[in-house]
Amino acid sequence: MSFFDELKASLEEAIEIKNETKEPARVTCYALADVKAIRENLNVTQSEMAKVLGTSLATIKSWETGRRNPTGLAAKVLATIQANPKFFDELAAH
Repeated sequence: MSFFDELKASLEEAIEIKNETKEPARVTCYALADVKAIRENLNVTQSEMAKVLGTSLATIKSWETGRRNPTGLAAKVLATIQANPKFFDELAAH
């Protein structure tokens, strides 16, 4: 099967799943981080958290209001901080 044929089959399957004529083979769900609760537990300001995470204040605010959700590495870092708050101090030291 050529790359094009594989891609076409994949897209056709995606359409079937979207139209609910086929069940997805797997579903991945991630728990959304409660960024405000994490930050308050750390007793840091939004600005301090943004600086340590290397992101903007606007991003922290949008995460806290639920307008946007952390994804990728940010979501993993927040999950790590939630499980081990001392990790935030390690990040802050660098």
